[in-house]
Amino acid sequence: MNKPISTHFELLSKINSPADLRKLEQGDLKQVCEETRGFLIETLARVGGHFAAGLGAVEVTAALHYVFNTPNDRIVWDIGHQAYPHKILTGRRDQLHTIRKPDGLSPFLKREESVYDTFGAGHSSTSISAALGMAVAAASRGEDRDVVAVIGDGALTAGMAYEALNNAGDMDANLLVILNDNDMSISPNVGALRNYLARLLSGKAYTGIRKGAKGVLQNVPPFQDLARRWEEHMKGMVMPGTLFEELGFYYIGPVDGHDIDALVKTLQNLKALDGPRFLHIVTQKGKGFEPAEGDPLAYHGVSPFNPQTGEIQESVSKRTYTHVFSDWLCDMAEKDTKLMGITPAMREGSGLVKFSQQYPDRYFDVGIAEQHAVTFAAGIACEGLKPVVAIYSTFLQRAYDQLVHDVSVQNLDVTFAIDRAGLVGADGATHAGSFDYSFMRCLPNMLILAPSDEAECRNMLYTAYQHQGPSSVRYPRGSGTGTKETTEMTAIPIGQGEISTKGNNIAILSFGALLPAALGAALKLGASVANMRFIKPLDEQLILDLAKNHSLLITLEENTTNGGAGSGVNEFLASQSITTPIINLGLPDSYIEHGLQTDMLTACGLDASGIIKSAHTALHKHGIKLTGVA
Repeated sequence: MNKPISTHFELLSKINSPADLRKLEQGDLKQVCEETRGFLIETLARVGGHFAAGLGAVEVTAALHYVFNTPNDRIVWDIGHQAYPHKILTGRRDQLHTIRKPDGLSPFLKREESVYDTFGAGHSSTSISAALGMAVAAASRGEDRDVVAVIGDGALTAGMAYEALNNAGDMDANLLVILNDNDMSISPNVGALRNYLARLLSGKAYTGIRKGAKGVLQNVPPFQDLARRWEEHMKGMVMPGTLFEELGFYYIGPVDGHDIDALVKTLQNLKALDGPRFLHIVTQKGKGFEPAEGDPLAYHGVSPFNPQTGEIQESVSKRTYTHVFSDWLCDMAEKDTKLMGITPAMREGSGLVKFSQQYPDRYFDVGIAEQHAVTFAAGIACEGLKPVVAIYSTFLQRAYDQLVHDVSVQNLDVTFAIDRAGLVGADGATHAGSFDYSFMRCLPNMLILAPSDEAECRNMLYTAYQHQGPSSVRYPRGSGTGTKETTEMTAIPIGQGEISTKGNNIAILSFGALLPAALGAALKLGASVANMRFIKPLDEQLILDLAKNHSLLITLEENTTNGGAGSGVNEFLASQSITTPIINLGLPDSYIEHGLQTDMLTACGLDASGIIKSAHTALHKHGIKLTGVA
């Protein structure tokens, strides 16, 4: 239900665009920030969503839209978790309650949603590259435009961010990069840069001396050059490395990211400068809501909660595929000391918390660095150990060259546990795992398995791990059928599917977790159902038998039909000159927006009713009559 904005948001209720914000006196901005934070708390308490990151970004959002002439000036946000205040101040305040819901606001940045969303972002560490491109385009056209990239310290663990910084500094681009340093991404930040920033933040002596000396000397012309050279000398003594200035940026910071007046003044000064500039602000994730300040990880993304106590509404917790993987990994590690667990900054999401606690010396969170994660695993495999890379399907896309060149070409023994395969519900198109069958199936040496339930998932993980070479098990977000696993682990014969039920004219070849839908459709159609289990290698003998004994084949997968498992079946049948009619059901050749997973599957025709409808259409087309159906 659309609830009107509360009357106590006196100033916020009048802000329908950044132009309205810029009409206010600077002295009013503090109240605007308080109201924005309060509105965010009240709204997400009702509907849930990404929470703590936005609370920490309220002041920088207000300051940016106050100082810069958006949308003519471009603000490029990284990912979107921190951009809820941006949505509130750019005309979407009264739609915030729809965020992550079907036909509602996107949880991330989306160009089609608003002219203020200058670059679509769901994956991390893209902001500097995109902003640099915009700055170069503006210069090429002779346009007077400022471009700002806002990136979190967690995102600076990705190599892509440094590629962009290196390029921007070298070409002397007119670009402002703001590092929103809250010492927290989704999982706790890792790496040398994180430690560097922590040391910098604690260096009060440096910041105090710097402010004092510049204040005394900056207005005395003969001493201006001396002040600059003295500052560089002190920075070399107190802050070794001076990373960002070595990359060619004029560095300012650290600045209190919750001091709106200081932010506005600093941004105004930086706006007056040209070239690559770097502003380092320090913020608190969860700022203004005590429970989120105390546990920003728990409040990163929330379901509805009590705005007074912070108590989060507990949903009925079902065992998920991620839980299955988590338990299997610990059990396997107990049996095999060669196992090494690797994740690119998704310890919680991928189910490695328990493993990290039980086997800390064999657990590696490499940061938001998917490319590095895969090649790092390849190096481990070269030395005879057994790396398991836990990664979301959508993030494995970022490491495709490494998957090909560093793992597949060398036929290295790396196991990929691929979570969030298929549709992912509220996170939408940027996070959907729609393509992994297609981009992995074409790789030589790659073993690809897809479980139909939790028990099969455990056995498939064991099968993939025992396989000598690249292997992957891909499983969906959320829970399955509820099939309980046993403590034992049984290897599945490579490339062998199984018949789940026998029927007459139609055979449904089901790949992965859509097997229950296939079985539901088979009851109405009198169809046979095969749980194919392997995408690569396919069970060719099973396909031949099904094609020989049925009048219509249907392949079913939660992957795009372009190049997916169904395409593999088509290719094999064509190679054998078999002309049994076949239809491929899967995800369409389009991006599917956020919504409920079940509704999304229904819309794609991947529930039992959709399968039945597609089957009848194909039967009519080919003149096939069903037999043996009541």
